[in-house]
Amino acid sequence: MMRPGLPLRRAQLIAPFGVGAMVTGPDGISVMTAGLDAWFRREDGGDDTASLDITEFKVDEWRLERYLGVAEFRLPPDYRDHRGPAVGAASNTSLTVPAVRFPQMHFCRNFKCLRLSQLPLHARGRKRCSYCAKGSLAQVPFVAVCPTGHAQDFPFKEWVHRSVSPSCRGVLRLRSTGGASLAAMVVDCDCGASRNMGGITDGGADQSYLSSNLANGEQYRCLGRTPWHGTEEEFGCGNPLKGSLRSASNVYYAVTRSSIYLPQSDDSAVEALLQLFDSHMGLSTVLRVLRDAGQVPDLATVRNTARADLDLFSDDALDAAIGVYFTGSGGVPKEDDSGPGEGETEFRRAEFSVLGSPQMHDELESRAISVKEYGDWMAEHFERIVLVDRLRETRALVGFERIVPETPARIEERKALLRRRGGGGEEDWLPAALVYGEGLFFVLREDRIAGWEMRESVMRRAELLQGQFLKAAKRRSLRERDLGARLPMLHTFAHLLINQLTFECGYSSASLRERLYVSPSPNPMAGVLIYTAAGDAEGTMGGLVRVGRPEYLTGIVAQALRGATWCSTDPVCMEVGSTSGQGPDSCNLAACHSCALVPETACEQFNRFLDRGLVVGSIDQPDVGFFADFG
Repeated sequence: MMRPGLPLRRAQLIAPFGVGAMVTGPDGISVMTAGLDAWFRREDGGDDTASLDITEFKVDEWRLERYLGVAEFRLPPDYRDHRGPAVGAASNTSLTVPAVRFPQMHFCRNFKCLRLSQLPLHARGRKRCSYCAKGSLAQVPFVAVCPTGHAQDFPFKEWVHRSVSPSCRGVLRLRSTGGASLAAMVVDCDCGASRNMGGITDGGADQSYLSSNLANGEQYRCLGRTPWHGTEEEFGCGNPLKGSLRSASNVYYAVTRSSIYLPQSDDSAVEALLQLFDSHMGLSTVLRVLRDAGQVPDLATVRNTARADLDLFSDDALDAAIGVYFTGSGGVPKEDDSGPGEGETEFRRAEFSVLGSPQMHDELESRAISVKEYGDWMAEHFERIVLVDRLRETRALVGFERIVPETPARIEERKALLRRRGGGGEEDWLPAALVYGEGLFFVLREDRIAGWEMRESVMRRAELLQGQFLKAAKRRSLRERDLGARLPMLHTFAHLLINQLTFECGYSSASLRERLYVSPSPNPMAGVLIYTAAGDAEGTMGGLVRVGRPEYLTGIVAQALRGATWCSTDPVCMEVGSTSGQGPDSCNLAACHSCALVPETACEQFNRFLDRGLVVGSIDQPDVGFFADFG
């Protein structure tokens, strides 16, 4: 393992540079973030726990812990130099998040050599070619990955000889013929074999060009390598393998889950006790074991476990906290216990309920303003508008995917990638980052949206978008789901509002983020939270909440909808939306970069499922839009 010394923020170690991701440092060397088994280790590789205070990194998020089935979350360790005179015997110094050198295959920059050679995972710094001793080594730009998450060096020997098991032991060289395509890169062998790299990235997730066309009549399958665990072991995956540029965006998709912190009780003493139940090392372990076993302890048992800390609280408060801890979690589902997408919907239902009413807690402050103050038109379309002065979001890394995002894999399969198989690392925690910010919460009137959904023109347009998604799901092995009309309508409205807010509130579009609350009958939801996605421990400056006041927000919403009636690429954008799809996976109708797309960090759906027509109407069907009467 090695510490690359990369200038990464903690949040970047959740996404996009989490476990298994490749990142290029200032020296041009590409490294891969190591697995969780190697985190919280000393820079020198030591494992001295005497001065390690892990409680400093713990994050309490009771709902997300139960949803993902983990004991706790931890902030990625920040590096602190132990050599400073002010540090003394301070704890948690010299902690690193290690990385390994990947890809391991290098080529010599000397144009008279160009020889391919392999360096170990733990190699540090720049290296010179050991054969010609003149040229420096550079990492090859190619890797090979499979949909289950494995990664390995590109099989140059097998590729150039067109054989799964070549017998040739000749020297390989990688040269460029000067073109701009992959076909301009050529692999040569001393035996005379030669082959360009054209087409190595072709093919879908289940039938890759590399597996099918590396050799005639033979399938080259994934070896099941996990280099981010510091090992070159092969676990025999057997899935199709796909070649890729190491800088390609589909090489790594972080799978994250997030939660808006909700208080467990309105009583401050009970809330303090519940936080103690999660943070106290001995008490949290005992209570978690009892809860998993379905046993509720009595007051004496709990007090004897942590008497010094619990003597400050009354029996009534302790009894109430025990009741909430052991019975109050029934509304928090587990992701793997629900159908695809159902667990996330039910998990957000609690947020939808709490955010819709005023709150006053340390990490959640909000106030509702009567929709009538925003004017008659706003009151006809919105049921509630809530200004969230302070919120806390916890984002946890639960795994990653390659080639295709949103596969049907269960959460336990994704979590297994983060730790070494058979490595003995049984700690039940996941890395997480905290974001403090502010937001605006909108809830649409259910009676109005239910009637709108039943219109024949709306259903036809929703079916067109659903058809485009099903084609993409079949082509790319995505998880299928029923989109309906309210999801793309509410999603597009959120994007239009984010783009308009960037002109009003002082935040860039990359600093804002959407959180959708969508569910059809019988338990409908139709809400969206637009909040700051980047903030420090003190939160933000209040610019977003300020524009949520009636004297500002009504005009902002009207301007966002007015701008959506005409895109700079219309009528092409709107006409494409009325006949076929466009954008990522062709899963958008009337939505493009000129009108409705936002930075991917701001969108939950990879900029898919967007349609201005369902918001403000189309050229030939103006009444299909939910907000078509905004003028």
